[in-house]
Amino acid sequence: MAFIRKKPREQQLQLYSRERFSLLLLNLEEYYFEQHTANHIQHKGNRNERKIRGSLKICSKSVIFEPDAISQPIIKIPLRDCIKIGKHGENGASRHFAKAVPGGISLIFSQVYFIKEHNIVAPYKTERGTMEYVFELDVSGKVDDVVETLLQLHRASCLDKLGDQTAMITAILQSRLARTSFDKNRFQSVSETLHMECKAEMVTPLVTNPGHVCVTDTTLYFQPLNGYPVSQPTGQGMRPSHRSVCLQALSRELDFTGTETFVCETIFLLFKTPVVQITLQDVRRIYKRRHGLMPLGLEVFCTEDDLCSDIYLKFYEPQDRDDLYFYIATYLEHHVAERSAESYTLQWQRGHLSNYQYLLHLNSLADRSCNDLSQYPVFPWVVSDYSSPELDLSNPGTFRDLSKPVGALNKERLERLLARYQEMPEPKFMYGSHYSSPGYVLFYLVRIAPEYMLCLQNGRFDNADRMFNSIAETWKNCLDGATDFKELIPEFYGDDISFLINSLKLDLGKRQGGQMVDDVKLPPWARSPEDFLRKSREALESSYVSEHLHEWIDLVFGYKQKGGDAVGAHNVFHPLTYEGGVDLNSMEDPDEKVAVLTQILEFGQTPKQLFATPHPRRITPRFKSGSQPSSCNASTADSPERRRLTRLPLDAVSPGEESFEDLTEESRTLAWSNITKLQLYEQHRIHKEAVTGIAVSCNGSSVFTTSQDSTLKMFSKESKMLQRSISFSNMALSSCLLLPGDGTVISSSWDNNVYFYSVAFGRRQDTLMGHDDAVSKICWLDSRLYSASWDSTVKVWSGVPPEMSAARRHQFDLLAELEHDVGVDTISLNAAGTLLVSGTREGTVTIWDLTTATMLHQIPCHSGTVCDTAFSPDSRHVLSTGEDGCLNVIDVQTGMLISSMTSDEPQRCFIWDGNSVLSGSQSGELLVWDLLGGRSTDRIRGHAGAVTCMWMNEQCSSVITGGEDRQITFWKLQY
Repeated sequence: MAFIRKKPREQQLQLYSRERFSLLLLNLEEYYFEQHTANHIQHKGNRNERKIRGSLKICSKSVIFEPDAISQPIIKIPLRDCIKIGKHGENGASRHFAKAVPGGISLIFSQVYFIKEHNIVAPYKTERGTMEYVFELDVSGKVDDVVETLLQLHRASCLDKLGDQTAMITAILQSRLARTSFDKNRFQSVSETLHMECKAEMVTPLVTNPGHVCVTDTTLYFQPLNGYPVSQPTGQGMRPSHRSVCLQALSRELDFTGTETFVCETIFLLFKTPVVQITLQDVRRIYKRRHGLMPLGLEVFCTEDDLCSDIYLKFYEPQDRDDLYFYIATYLEHHVAERSAESYTLQWQRGHLSNYQYLLHLNSLADRSCNDLSQYPVFPWVVSDYSSPELDLSNPGTFRDLSKPVGALNKERLERLLARYQEMPEPKFMYGSHYSSPGYVLFYLVRIAPEYMLCLQNGRFDNADRMFNSIAETWKNCLDGATDFKELIPEFYGDDISFLINSLKLDLGKRQGGQMVDDVKLPPWARSPEDFLRKSREALESSYVSEHLHEWIDLVFGYKQKGGDAVGAHNVFHPLTYEGGVDLNSMEDPDEKVAVLTQILEFGQTPKQLFATPHPRRITPRFKSGSQPSSCNASTADSPERRRLTRLPLDAVSPGEESFEDLTEESRTLAWSNITKLQLYEQHRIHKEAVTGIAVSCNGSSVFTTSQDSTLKMFSKESKMLQRSISFSNMALSSCLLLPGDGTVISSSWDNNVYFYSVAFGRRQDTLMGHDDAVSKICWLDSRLYSASWDSTVKVWSGVPPEMSAARRHQFDLLAELEHDVGVDTISLNAAGTLLVSGTREGTVTIWDLTTATMLHQIPCHSGTVCDTAFSPDSRHVLSTGEDGCLNVIDVQTGMLISSMTSDEPQRCFIWDGNSVLSGSQSGELLVWDLLGGRSTDRIRGHAGAVTCMWMNEQCSSVITGGEDRQITFWKLQY
């Protein structure tokens, strides 16, 4: 599974016969301190005297003896059950033995556990009654020190208050850590420079191992205090010369085959004091983690997609964690910065991430880790039909309602829970158990991780009738059970069937009906475990789930997780499960603190909230999207006839039309995939100041430009000559557009007016005086003009026909006024003319519904003036650029900022196709951006000053730019 490393079966069985001790034999929150080779003396002085060779391990709450012979059980003696501890033969400590044992340690106790006899994983056997065991150390000179350590730990275990026990054991641990340091001889090179060293614990499921962390200019190291062998990923951060025997499991915890989806083969070093070492250049992801609701965790990945990390560290001080994070990030040549949830949302919406991959990323960003069972990745139940002979993914009734938590799926049960909730004193909660907890994770994984279950449940498996016996039974209990609200784990949508079959032949008990617990019973529609996982994954990736998954994300990771929205969605859990639900640092009573922390870790934790607004829907291929790129010249949108064609359902388009659309779309896709091959082929200086707008006639022969020199100019591409120069006033012109038919050019001016120029008659034919300050941008669609102004308004005007008569002045009617708090610098329309986006000088982007003239979303996403905005061709997203150098993608439906990239300079204008962006920079370069990859992919030299405006033809093969260098530049795509 996610935390069980993959290993060839024959190698697994070989290891299974040799490796028995693991940290999982310890109690929760227990530490393993040291070990000594020793003999267990049985029947001393009798003819049946035996010496059993093995290793004596000193732990914070127990003494463990691991015999070398696998036929002998591992012995675990809880220190709290010890009556007397001392050197054998001293102070009457040898009453069961005729003669003192030199170098012997005597333990008199009332309870002992026997574990893994014949190396069989099974519930622990317990023996009670007063007994004495004697252990003879190989090094007799260590007896005094070992006895002193045992007496000290025994005193801690016998303290009345749990908080006092924890405090004393912590003090012992810290004292040991303070007396040691990282062994610098373990550096890979003598030339390495140490940058930081501190104390920390390596976290694996249910256990932690204390030691020392250090980071050099090339490598991250962890050295355990107890010398217990640690695992390390093969192929990442480790030189082949330092690899040895491959071991399976976290810190050699288990010897079972694990999932292929999350796998990481492991190795460990057969040094006297082993270390984990990770080469910094191999690191791909770093995440700061909550551990026990405290900001103390750090998880490092050497892969892009695996859920299984290369190391998870828990620090004792937040500052140490933050410092190490800083050093790793600083000294990483190939460091990939921690990404936000929104950066993955755009990839998921556009189909570049599957539902499965997206949920994995969200889990990781929400502090869910396979190393922390209280925060194990959570996945939804998506199928509700576990009785039909066939799984019909075309039937909505096959699926679970993803808009509701599991606890609200059964109406009658919910009514009972709500009645109790209403009568409950504050703090109220609807559900007494969580949807994800260590117990639930191991409920699903017991067949592949039995030792984890035994560790969690004090050496016992659960009752056979409460085990994971059947998919259908488990689902039914989640629907009907009074306290069962659990969701699923990623393994249900992976490709490793091992958690569904009892391949280890474990004795998991007998059910009331007499049948033994063996393999998990599958639904009728699953022909085999492989078929079950395959169909479950198909269900997760189905159209129905893709259209509704955002509703489940709202519940688990989003805005319905907390507050009034959570109450309305019947999604309220115990307050201790939420981040910030309790401040452990403010608790003065150590007993209360330990009790609360234990409850948090065992009960489960709600993921960190990632989204504060409704999550966007996934874009499903139900409609053909309009494909004209949005640009600075998007003011002249597609014709209504073309828009109607491209918005038709796929099954309503005739074969001929569909072929035409597909051909056009294919050519555009090809052009954008080669956009980095854009070649400059002409430049013309036709203005005296910066160019502010570009409009091109339908046949491409005439180019109209406006400038801050107050002129509108007409340039011929064929003759490469300036044909006209028109001045309307002595104030700068800010933008221009051509009306359909190419008979009229409209220009906006800083003198508060909009000018209409007749190309045929060569004169100004009308003036619209509609603003109290400079008009910054204009758009036109369907006989309506949209004007933005520094007077803090965007106005919608009617009475602007495509072909204006030069003989008379027109009556312009104000249809709507969209008010802003500050001046508006840019606007853009969507292809259908139903939405408008505006950008202000204070950095706010606002999306408006033009059918009702109301504001949909207001997003303050820039720290300075918004330079440009545009809708994606399918109107699902808005892209904005600003003086702060940011390129922000906003989801139109929810108003969520779902992607943000930062440039080292402002991007003054842009064109985009929804996935890629061609932007004009302050320095005069054209930049190509991969929005889904979140990075700039190319720079193309162009202007000597800022690129201020941009135009692209419908085929996406030709680009014209204007700049502060007063030039217009012609570009062609060469491929």
